[in-house]
Formats: sequence, structure tokens, C-alpha cells
Amino acid sequence: MLTRKQHELIRFIQTRLEESGVSPSFEEMKEALDLKSKSGVHRLISALEERGFIRRLPNRARALEVLKQPEDVTTAKTTTRAAANSNSALTALKPAAPAPRPEPANDVIEIPLHGRIAAGVPIEALEGQSMLPVPAALLGPGEHYALEVSGDSMIEAGILDGDFALIRRTNSARDGEIVVALIHGEEATLKYLHHEKGLVRLDPANSAYEPQIYRDGEVEVQGKLAGLLRRYH
Repeated sequence: MLTRKQHELIRFIQTRLEESGVSPSFEEMKEALDLKSKSGVHRLISALEERGFIRRLPNRARALEVLKQPEDVTTAKTTTRAAANSNSALTALKPAAPAPRPEPANDVIEIPLHGRIAAGVPIEALEGQSMLPVPAALLGPGEHYALEVSGDSMIEAGILDGDFALIRRTNSARDGEIVVALIHGEEATLKYLHHEKGLVRLDPANSAYEPQIYRDGEVEVQGKLAGLLRRYH
């Protein structure tokens, strides 16, 4: 037998997976169950995991999979259909099998967050390292890292101050691609890349800024833009 809170938690996780394909965060679970701290959520998750109702997916942030449901738990869709077809105030509901979940949407991987990168005047990149959880669907093959964008010189390309640029690590790129360009081995900037007559031109996407021109040996490509993450406050 599961406790009432364990029942509530597994229902909440299952509902969120069916609605969005993404597991709820521990903070969301704490609020949904009206718990005082996230340690209570950890204890409930561990108990459900030990009893084989859920499992944590390895190497993914916020990734839980519901393996089975208690026999008296039914999905909201099943309950709605039964209520609509019932001619009685009391309708017996059979346990419903878990609905299929869009597995790729629940894939969240963590990539290094190296620091800030200028979308304007070059500033130092790689100021430190932490990890940033990213939906795997935003990343293609290869090794990736993230940089927080500082400045507005790429706004016409839809890249805003405070965005997280997801970068595929590479030391080569074609003209016209948006790259992380390391200048003089010290400063990095996010710009369109162009080559012309032994020079490298780094073009902004903002008419208020001028292109930056360097000799070929002064610029090193550190990666290409693979995607963006944006937080709305």
C-alpha cells in the first residue's frame, strides 16, 4: 500500500508527463503536494523508486519515468470518458495502463556553462564552469557547451542579451555561419564569420555596430551556434 502523499506524487508526475513529456521539478512537486521542503520530495521519490513505481533516468536532469501505477490510480482521461458515459452516480473504473509518453521530450542532458560571451564588444569568455540542463532535441551530434550572451549586437538574428548560446565545439566554419570567435587568444565574441583576402570579418546582426576585421591568424573559431535557450522572467 502507498501512502496518500505517495499516491498524490505519482499522479502528479504522470499527469505532467502526459501533458508536456517533461518531469516536474522538485520545487514544483513540493508546491503541488504542499510540502515544507524538497527533502520530503526526495524521501517520497526514493520510496516510490524502491518499490518499483518510478525510476530516475541516468545522466539526465529532472528525468523520471513512471514504471507502474497503483491499482486504484487512473488517468484523468480515463476518468473523464467514464464519467461522460455513465448513467449512474457511482461508476466502477478499471485501472488504466499508463499513457505513452514522448520519450525524446523528456531527454534533458547537462552541458558545461563556461561563462559569458559578448554579442558586442569582445569580453573574456570561459570565466568559469558550471552545468546547464538542456533538452536533447536542441542539440545535434558532437560535443557542446553553453555561453551566456552579453550585449545586443546580434538582436537582428534573434539573439538577445541574457540568452544562452548552445555551441557545438569545432575549429572550422563556413562563411555566413554564426561562430564563437576567439580574438588574440584572449577575448571571444559571437558573430557571423566571413573571410576576404587574408582577413577575417566578424559581422554583427545590428545596424548600430560596425564589422570587426582582423588578420587571419588573429582569430580562432571555437565553435558554431547550435541553438538558443531563453529565460522569461
